[in-house]
Amino acid sequence: MRLDDRDRRILTLLQEDSRMSNADLAEAVGMSASALWRRVRSLEEAGVIKRYGAVVVPQAMGLNFEALVQVNLTRHAPEHLQEFIRAVEGNPHVVECYATTGQADYHLRILAPDLEAYNQFLEQFLFQLAGVASAQTHVILKTVKRDTPVVP
Repeated sequence: MRLDDRDRRILTLLQEDSRMSNADLAEAVGMSASALWRRVRSLEEAGVIKRYGAVVVPQAMGLNFEALVQVNLTRHAPEHLQEFIRAVEGNPHVVECYATTGQADYHLRILAPDLEAYNQFLEQFLFQLAGVASAQTHVILKTVKRDTPVVP
């Protein structure tokens, strides 16, 4: 799908406030409400808009420990990679997972209540996965920038 300036403006506004009413969004973009609704619908159908959601503060939910973990695997056969991916997708402490280039095979963003819970995550989950060779933890001391909208 080719995006025009109106599409970009719609996407920017929805990323800032996904609860913005159709009427308010239409007014901000300079379109009729029905035309805007059709435009948003086509962005959804094209997969440009994947979903809508709330931005939650992890600490408000008791998740006071955050880390980035570099994971190296011993085996890279497709079945081992799929086993690792399925396990990571099913673990609630893993909020993001990226396959990367460089020294690590994967980077995980982990949220946990505290250091003890994170240690349990390592011992009872990550190090129990076949094919995990090593993990290096980088504890996040302070978030400098997050929630930045994608600029189309």
